[in-house]
Amino acid sequence: MKRNIQVLLLLFLGVGLLHICLLTDLYLRYVRAGLRPALIASGVLLITLGAVSAARDGFPFDRPRANGAHSHGHHHGHGHAGGPKVAWLLYVPALTILFLAPPALGSYTASRGDAEAPKAPASAPGDSLFPTLPSGEVVEMSLNDFSSRAVWDTGGTLKGHTVRLTGFVTPGRHGTWYVSRLVISCCAADARVRKVRVHGATAPPADAWVTVTGTWHPTGRVGTDDASPALDATAVRRVPTPKDPYNDVTRP
Repeated sequence: MKRNIQVLLLLFLGVGLLHICLLTDLYLRYVRAGLRPALIASGVLLITLGAVSAARDGFPFDRPRANGAHSHGHHHGHGHAGGPKVAWLLYVPALTILFLAPPALGSYTASRGDAEAPKAPASAPGDSLFPTLPSGEVVEMSLNDFSSRAVWDTGGTLKGHTVRLTGFVTPGRHGTWYVSRLVISCCAADARVRKVRVHGATAPPADAWVTVTGTWHPTGRVGTDDASPALDATAVRRVPTPKDPYNDVTRP
């Protein structure tokens, strides 16, 4: 790869990282919020390396070399002309980050991955580690909390309560649909699915963000792997895409 391509690639990647971290919240489509300082440091390092390389090589980058070396390469380097042309394609991901950031993962990923069942809490048989929900009001819950209670809460704290869940729409089979979120440990590459089946409401368009209000729909035997999270909807409302599309479901 030519030196000019290497240097410009470092600069573009560095500027792109700083742009999505400092001027926008787009980095949240790729990694957890806690990794922002590391991304900023990486962007600064890439720009520094690019600037140092540019200063060392001078400008323009393809300056003539001593003792006719550049001329020799001109006459005998035709067999490698395709290399530098192909190398320009490496600018595509760098420019994509800078100008055309891809959307966060959504229903395509959720529909092609099995929903990860919440882990069973460490408790004695018959006991419940889930606190009682407030009565007489709609309870705002994460999909993670609702799913855990729907599958493992033998104390039945969901009974008689109206809850509100927020996520994106994932179509299922035969007209079924789910309100979904993706949970990440580090970055979008390790995303895992959380989804709750919605009963009693027509499915909005795929990937639309919605807030679903309703009551727990028991499915399977609670406390076993046969149980699955589901909701009888009383209201479905479209909402804007949240700034952080992933990390809400990791909170209790």
